[in-house]
Amino acid sequence: MTTILDTPSSGAFQMPKPSNDPAAPLVMRLARDFGAAWVDEKTVAEWSAGGGDRVVLLAGDAVRFPEGQDVAAVLPELMKSFPGRFAVGVVPRDNEDAVAKRYGSQRWPTLLFFRDGQYVTAMAGMQDWDVYVKAVAAALDLPPSRPPTIGIPVVSQNSAAASDSSCH
Repeated sequence: MTTILDTPSSGAFQMPKPSNDPAAPLVMRLARDFGAAWVDEKTVAEWSAGGGDRVVLLAGDAVRFPEGQDVAAVLPELMKSFPGRFAVGVVPRDNEDAVAKRYGSQRWPTLLFFRDGQYVTAMAGMQDWDVYVKAVAAALDLPPSRPPTIGIPVVSQNSAAASDSSCH
């Protein structure tokens, strides 16, 4: 069964089909019961620009990264500890690698933090409750930064401009 979910700026996004991944029910629960938005590599930037603080969960494969189930279960409690402070997005398993690559995440599970469309930080792995609360509070106070994958931009030159260059 496919359900269409409305998102404020992009119109609609199809809910992923049920998965054999054991973590899928907990991730699906975030969207169904706690208002998390479904985002992928094409919609995460637009969704994160929706205003305020945003947190995206990359749960990972439940067999390889069982902590992802724990993070999916704890995230609603973190939302309650910081009421109204951040919106949550979840990434369908099939899209997690592309989102992780875009923002330089190399561990699962990971929470990606954004503010007003700008990357802030990432928090990888499952934490003890007190550590999570302190780390989330700190992340919500950090200024935006560059994702770890963004470096010096490469500028290409057309062949006419390249012939005038003194380099190469």
